[in-house]
Amino acid sequence: MRPGRPRLALGALSGVLAGFASLAVAELVAAVVRPQSSPVVVVGGAAIDATPAPVKDWAIRHFGTGDKLVLQLGILAVISVLALALGVYAMHCRRVGAAGVLLFGALGAAAALSRPDSSGLTDAVPSGVGAVTGALLLYVLVGLLTAMRRSRATECQLGNDGAELVAAVPEEWDRRGFVLASVSVAAVSAGVGVAGRLLNSSRGRDAIASRERVVLPLPGAPAQPVPKRAELRIAGISPFVTPNNDFYRVDTALVVPRIDVTTWRLRVHGKGVRRPAGYSFDDLLRRELIERDITLTCVSNEVGGPYAGNARWIGVRLADLLAECGVKPPSRGGPADQLVSRSVDGMTIGSPVEDVMDGRDALLAIGMNGEPLPFEHGFPVRMVVPGLYGYVSACKWIQDIELTTFDSYDPYWARRGWARRAPVKTESRIDTPKPFARPRAGTVMVAGVAWAQHRGIDKVEVRIDDGPWHEAHLAAEDTRDTWRQWSFPWQATPGGHTLTVRATDRTGRVQTGRRTRTIPDGASGWHSVVVTVA
Repeated sequence: MRPGRPRLALGALSGVLAGFASLAVAELVAAVVRPQSSPVVVVGGAAIDATPAPVKDWAIRHFGTGDKLVLQLGILAVISVLALALGVYAMHCRRVGAAGVLLFGALGAAAALSRPDSSGLTDAVPSGVGAVTGALLLYVLVGLLTAMRRSRATECQLGNDGAELVAAVPEEWDRRGFVLASVSVAAVSAGVGVAGRLLNSSRGRDAIASRERVVLPLPGAPAQPVPKRAELRIAGISPFVTPNNDFYRVDTALVVPRIDVTTWRLRVHGKGVRRPAGYSFDDLLRRELIERDITLTCVSNEVGGPYAGNARWIGVRLADLLAECGVKPPSRGGPADQLVSRSVDGMTIGSPVEDVMDGRDALLAIGMNGEPLPFEHGFPVRMVVPGLYGYVSACKWIQDIELTTFDSYDPYWARRGWARRAPVKTESRIDTPKPFARPRAGTVMVAGVAWAQHRGIDKVEVRIDDGPWHEAHLAAEDTRDTWRQWSFPWQATPGGHTLTVRATDRTGRVQTGRRTRTIPDGASGWHSVVVTVA
């Protein structure tokens, strides 16, 4: 007998319950093994790696730092749909339905083993244990429904032979058993999921405690005080120093690494490294620390976009550390032209050795705005190189530095079509008024920020509609490695208007009006906003 629609719906429910239990058990096991081995995390990481660059860039533009949450919710939605389908199919063949759960578990295990930060076969355990649990539960739950169906068939047969035998068929017991089993699975799965979350939290406590114990020494070379006139008192303009909580975050880590600073190590090795070395966090603290204001920009930042921020960093000069290891830049005969930095999550970022060692304040940063790096921004140590987009310079959670060549190795983003070398382009942004604002006629302050890290901003100009360019007032410059605020008092007249801004850097290069995409080496074009003056 073919199952009816109500029975198929219960089969679908069985699939969802089995899938939920499978994920919950896998999360608990991952909390014991390591959080990065969670099926959602490893499948999400594989999805990120397989996503074409334009799609990834679209997600960053539309979802910002919430792109990872959207991805995880999408994965859960897909898993739910697959679980529904397997539950329905299991009503026809329990073994095939259970085998389907095992197959998806095998795919999760394969994804775990393929990750660049995989720690070996143990990373496949959460997916495997979760899949076995889900397969068994689906088999049992659908078995109860199958028994119910057989019960009804027996009732019909006995009813034809004699009505007095119908009462002997215990159909109600099967229904009650399914309900009890379903509720039990849901409750236990929820408990297991909560236990996994709590265990994950406890695993990160040592890292949190180690960060809380870090006391940043006074830098041997402190940053100069920010000029008083570097920050304009204009409502709506970006603050000169971006608070840590507001600083943009763009990376591929679905789980933010929480590293115990007492166990962290950095390795320096590779081509042209005459004295390979390893460093602990305390080793870095004992070196001379420098403090610098540096603006960072993400290559995924659209014209006028939010993925730029300015902070005060403290850290070790990367060039000094490399020189002590015997590294020479190509201009002085060094054989390596690419520095590949590796994160604890397997990310690889390639930086030009020449740029890192040309005298700019390239840092192994340990502090941000007066406190140890936040976990989201790379604690315990990250790279900061002024003048280069983050994807070729700003490795977070760094643990390895290898000297090599651009010809012999393509890091993560280069393999996905992004340029190997990417100096920051001269850009400017209107922060106020906002797009589609409705200011009143009269003096309207147009203001924003402009940046050209390691070159500096020399001039900012504003255009109203298709009129001439007017030079804006520039706030005082902190350093050529930081952005610069600007303002322009506009005598606004009623009607719709388009406001456009462009900047000129210290080399005389005028920001181009030619629009380009972020791929392969950063967006270009003039930022404009449309407003209606009342």
